[in-house]
Amino acid sequence: MHIFLLLASFALFVFLSVPIGVSIGMALCLYGFAGGSMGLDFISQAIFSSMNSFPLIAIPFFILAGTLMEGGGLSKRLINLSNSLVGHFTGGLGIVTVLTCIFFGAISGSAIATVAAVGTIMIPAMEEQGYPRSFATALAAAAGVLGTIIPPSIPMIMYCVALPAASPGNMFMGGIGPGLLAGVTLMILVCYYAKRNGYRSTNTEFNFKNVIKCTIDAIWALFVPLIIIGGIYGGIFSATEAAVVACVYGFIVGKFIYKELSMNATSKALVSSAITVSSILIVVATGSVLGKILTVEGIPKMVETALTSLSSNVYVLLIVINIILLIVGCIMETFTAIIILSPILYPIVAQYGIDVYHFGVMMILNLSIGFITPPVGSNLFVACGITGMRFETLVKSIWPFLLALIAALILVTFIPQITLFLPNLFGM
Repeated sequence: MHIFLLLASFALFVFLSVPIGVSIGMALCLYGFAGGSMGLDFISQAIFSSMNSFPLIAIPFFILAGTLMEGGGLSKRLINLSNSLVGHFTGGLGIVTVLTCIFFGAISGSAIATVAAVGTIMIPAMEEQGYPRSFATALAAAAGVLGTIIPPSIPMIMYCVALPAASPGNMFMGGIGPGLLAGVTLMILVCYYAKRNGYRSTNTEFNFKNVIKCTIDAIWALFVPLIIIGGIYGGIFSATEAAVVACVYGFIVGKFIYKELSMNATSKALVSSAITVSSILIVVATGSVLGKILTVEGIPKMVETALTSLSSNVYVLLIVINIILLIVGCIMETFTAIIILSPILYPIVAQYGIDVYHFGVMMILNLSIGFITPPVGSNLFVACGITGMRFETLVKSIWPFLLALIAALILVTFIPQITLFLPNLFGM
């Protein structure tokens, strides 16, 4: 009865458009007042303990690092580099958009930040080259999903917080293959539409001298993922310490090397990062407690019984879990879903020998697709804000890109080595 009150009240608050973290918190209070098995004292203590996590410190610093680098001119230089490399291909600007999102994802770790940084520049540029606004906007929104898959990734840190057995460094390494695969599927789709509709390229031919020039100009931005990944696997610092290093590095490069990070831009970066972090941490705190209560109430066992009753075949089980996660991604924020569902679902698949990193990357890629599926669709709202396009119009244009990302998800799900190749290669 009490668990029904908890879940029903949570669903009601979400339906009433109450922010997700507040919805969980209010549902927890009602559960405690009603005399649930976990009282208000346990809930308050659990909220504090869920925030007392060293890996969690990485989230605010990675968010701030991405914001500082966006304001410091790094995204503009990454776009120029991408254009010099692939701008001469058919559908060049579309491919540039995807490649730049891969580069910027390796800096920000955030899908929304990637769409905002890259889409602001690339959507108008694609329109000037004859791309329909709907196609350009949908592509930027979809390519922004790569920001949460290419390491460093904030959802990956959340996954490691929810499952302490997982290491952020290994998750980062495991995300490289799937992230590049998802990017390639989007590039293939862009090439198909460009050839079919005659979208011309920006450059007539490949210019090696221009590539060298753009690489030198963007070299400080390219050092960011090398410093983060290299530092973690070189044993120089942990993933949390890497976030602080990235933050300091981004400020120094933007302020003193590129000289585009003004005091006004710095203050805006601090404020926007604080707002973003506060909303995420509220979700982490309340979502972690909700997950503990669901475990105490026996919900994971019920879910396990329901899933295993469908089939004992691990592939069927993975298909069912993927369908569930795709639906959840449509109605729940990625961070909330990771915190609540990871401790419930992973023990089920672990019985079938599914690796914690394989499942984690699969889950994050799946839920990240929720950034471009309504009604949540955060990337869609950001992209609409850039172009002024109606949300309904953009939803109609997003379907081809959604299907391309689902195709990548299927490959990642059933070919574990796409995720595990690099961690195994480095003996992790």
